[in-house]
Amino acid sequence: MRHVREVLRLTTVGVGLNEIARRVGVAPSTVRLTLKRLASAGLSWPLPGEMTDTALETALFAAAGTKQGHRRHAEPDWAQIHRELKRKHVTLTMLWDEYIEGCPEGHPAYREHCDAVASDGYRTPALA
Repeated sequence: MRHVREVLRLTTVGVGLNEIARRVGVAPSTVRLTLKRLASAGLSWPLPGEMTDTALETALFAAAGTKQGHRRHAEPDWAQIHRELKRKHVTLTMLWDEYIEGCPEGHPAYREHCDAVASDGYRTPALA
């Protein structure tokens, strides 16, 4: 947390972002992210005297881990897909068509779907 305190102090003094990064020994993107976290936590220099490193860490990283995943679509039931693929005359294309009918809000591209099926442990003859 010493770096966080130093970044905040140097920013208040008017030192530039790249110079702060050089002095502290971190990447400029790290300085930018630290300043963004400080602003969202509403912290400014000087920090309150009673603010410990633990309290500072809690204030800066309280939202970490609460962000929803990057997926914009529902995952298909992989076990069901594998069961269906074992049936005669069932292809990935047929299952893909059924999948996109069921999720109109958005879905991955067909190739991504094939890659996901393949990486899930099942290899069709066409993908092997």
